Amino acid sequence: MTTSVTREEALSLLKKYNKEPFHLLHAFTVEGVMKWFAQDLGYGEEAGYWSLAGLLHDVDFECYPEEHCKKAPGLLAEIQAGEDLTHSVCSHGYGICSDVEPAHTMEKVLFATDELTGLIGAAVKMRPSKSVMDLEVSGLKKKFKDKKFAAGCSRDIIRQGAEMLGWELDELFCKTIEAMKSCETSVQEQMKAD
Repeated sequence: MTTSVTREEALSLLKKYNKEPFHLLHAFTVEGVMKWFAQDLGYGEEAGYWSLAGLLHDVDFECYPEEHCKKAPGLLAEIQAGEDLTHSVCSHGYGICSDVEPAHTMEKVLFATDELTGLIGAAVKMRPSKSVMDLEVSGLKKKFKDKKFAAGCSRDIIRQGAEMLGWELDELFCKTIEAMKSCETSVQEQMKAD
């Protein structure tokens, strides 16, 4: 999976349609998480593609929340994103707001980690350190089981994502925490730069 879209083009498109710091933070986080997973799962040569899909996965959400994943193809066409990237972006909403099914491992990872990064981000905010660096799987599992905590993060989607990948929840939790650790500093730097 490759794309001719540059990160600069992707970032410009993202910022054209996303102004809220929360949405930019999520985009940068998922971008970094996807890059880590590409390396971890042996797709290092596709890391640029994986991270661009992560960066752009919610490109249409802030402006068009009711048409999420439906407006994305038109927006992505502005930067001549190919069919692969458009499919990948739209597949993360499978069964929620899109009928585009995740096919490639990358798309399954994006589907599985999108909601989970939100849950981990909410858990981190509650920690004295405000950092993912000292978050352990056991602590995340407690938050996952507490349905009132970060209620907007769908546990069913996270479970479905783990199943898609053929992983136990613990493995998904562990890997996603590690992925977020790998990009925490760069995400903070990007947020300060904006």
